Amino acid sequence: MLKRSSASFRSVLASHDVVRVAGAHHALSGVLAQEAGFQAVWSSSFEVSASRCLPDASILSMTEYLEAAANIQKALDIPVVADCDTGYGGNYNVAHMVHEFEGAGITAVCMEDKLFPKMNSFADGDQTLLSTKAFASKIETAKAVQSSEEFFVIARTEALISGAGLDQAVERCLAYADSGADAVLIHSKAPTKDEVLSFLDRWDQRVPVVIVPTTYPDWHIDDVRDAGVSVVIYANQGMRATLSTLRATYRAIYEAGDTTALEPKIAAVRDIFDLQRMGDWQKLGA
Repeated sequence: MLKRSSASFRSVLASHDVVRVAGAHHALSGVLAQEAGFQAVWSSSFEVSASRCLPDASILSMTEYLEAAANIQKALDIPVVADCDTGYGGNYNVAHMVHEFEGAGITAVCMEDKLFPKMNSFADGDQTLLSTKAFASKIETAKAVQSSEEFFVIARTEALISGAGLDQAVERCLAYADSGADAVLIHSKAPTKDEVLSFLDRWDQRVPVVIVPTTYPDWHIDDVRDAGVSVVIYANQGMRATLSTLRATYRAIYEAGDTTALEPKIAAVRDIFDLQRMGDWQKLGA
């Protein structure tokens, strides 16, 4: 069957004690994440931008990010969580974003509380935060305009990224939850999980907590679960692995002058056909 019917992110969250999400930038990487067992896919603005060799700095338009997320969702039976940066502008932009992403079958989006245009959290550059009141208003707008009760809005605070500190992170997340956010994402670029654990110690669990352990990779999923985290996003490991593998592969081909030694190490063309569901398409005839 070519038709896909994916569960909503809200229903997936309700049926798992911790939801594991893999970052992707196109349908093929999303399908491989589903194949590995992940319960959802993160349509990563970092990965989508990088796939165009552009910085994750609000350069691409909402339409371009929407196309990437929608193409991933069409290929999956699991939900896509769309990384929507700051909501692409002010409240009007947020309302338009919700309408468009929801209309494309995306059941969850995430917005962060930085100024538009934003700079990637791990890059040098301006990480200035929007005021708590202004971002809470964006959350209220998103929830007010959604068409379905299934639609899920994650409020991401960059308070720890910007250096505003733990108190500010907690205060902001409480305000965002009170403004209707369905979950909060506490983001950190510290080399250990200690900042996030300190946040969790002070969090009252009024809404679920999402983490992105990019810089503290040694936090095992069992310990993540025990700490009270509901969603963990492995946001960019797939693209980073692809970069290493492609670089080594292309270099090996060029240096060897042929692909004989490489062939046993790479996927067969038949494997790609299977991911494309070639057989199902061929049953339809020409």
